[in-house]
Amino acid sequence: MKILEKQVYHLLAAVLLGGGVWLASRWVDLAGSVLGVSTGKWLALAVILPIVHQLYVVLLWRSELYYNWLSRALGERAFQFWAVGFMVLFLARPVTVLALGFADRGSLPIPLWLNIPLICICLGVTIYMAISFVRYFGVKRALGRDHFQPDLYRDLPFVRKGIFQWSPNAMYTYAFLALWLVGLVLQSRAALLAALFNHLFIWAHYYFTELPDMRFIYSES
Repeated sequence: MKILEKQVYHLLAAVLLGGGVWLASRWVDLAGSVLGVSTGKWLALAVILPIVHQLYVVLLWRSELYYNWLSRALGERAFQFWAVGFMVLFLARPVTVLALGFADRGSLPIPLWLNIPLICICLGVTIYMAISFVRYFGVKRALGRDHFQPDLYRDLPFVRKGIFQWSPNAMYTYAFLALWLVGLVLQSRAALLAALFNHLFIWAHYYFTELPDMRFIYSES
């Protein structure tokens, strides 16, 4: 079944990276809290929500791309339905890391002479990423419109302007630096650990979900 192609590897990545976070959490103070939720629970959510998000993408992207299940059920509202669910789960990722950072703020003894340049670098790249995204890429394409209308997107060239000149997959390479900013600004070990998990796990999505789908969509172009 095409929906499950390479998803064993995706699941294995989730297990290995999640296990890595569990082991590393031994060096994190989990006694803090924010909004009445402990640091440990925020850290768990920062791992669970990306897994749920990427599972959502697999199931709905591929059910539409290979079988048109969403379009058959919802018609023209299919993409809108998909996009709302995607954005809710996508935005939950930085919100959770931010809450985790506040719960664990001040736990990272990093000197200002190192922290400030790191913050400036991450912030500068993130801003350039946002500008390039708006100007050259667009929301619909980022949301996977090509999975809903592959014939429309098949002949479109890949974006090679702005930050996309540095990397053809700039969103995964650079956009996730925004999560690292949380840990650096709040000086939080737990937030940096969550940022690392998110940044590595999004590449599992790329290699085991998006790349096979792109080869299917653009194989004729």
